[in-house]
Amino acid sequence: MKVPSRAVPFWSPEEVQASLRDTIAHLNQRRVLAYPTETVYGFGGGVDHESVRNLVALKSRARGKPFLLLIAGVDMLLRLDLSLTHAASSLAARFWPGPLTLVLPGGEKRVPPELRGPEGGVAVRWTSHAALGRLIRAYGDPITSTSANRPGTPPADSAAIIVRDWWDAVARGQLRVLDGGTLKPSEPSTVVDCMGTRPRVIRPGAISLDDLRLAAPTLIPMA
Repeated sequence: MKVPSRAVPFWSPEEVQASLRDTIAHLNQRRVLAYPTETVYGFGGGVDHESVRNLVALKSRARGKPFLLLIAGVDMLLRLDLSLTHAASSLAARFWPGPLTLVLPGGEKRVPPELRGPEGGVAVRWTSHAALGRLIRAYGDPITSTSANRPGTPPADSAAIIVRDWWDAVARGQLRVLDGGTLKPSEPSTVVDCMGTRPRVIRPGAISLDDLRLAAPTLIPMA
């Protein structure tokens, strides 16, 4: 399927560099971005109330289902006042950047409530997608992330699917789509809650329990 011209090429280093200025301007206008990750395509934007509200509206997200944050360096956690517990530090040192999402405490004054889980934690992943990481570093702050799909449909694995399914938002300039090619099928990121005294798996995924326990021996498996 040919990708419509409204998707922005985001594959080669040259394409990524050429896309940065307009993409960052789009984020600064509090609009929604679609982008490839190491797993599936995602929707996201800035970590501010207006950007999060616009993302909620586009996604038609149910209340009580928080978004996660994508970072491109531990320094971005510090700017949001998020805390790496001992277990989280060990897991991050071994598996970041990569398909591991950690639920962390902190950030009460910097992170909107829509990004918090029921126990108050904030889910964060340091993306291993090189082009996306380059964009996040150029932007200078984390971006939010949720799967790019309508309720009840599989997450998108290509920019063409997003442009097709969200054409009105693309045409209005509300949604900017970065085309990183068709992604290979992959498992979702493993999610580990690091809010308690012992880390706890809340979603199995790309990183196995045995591998996780090499970094966090007290890890509690998903019930």
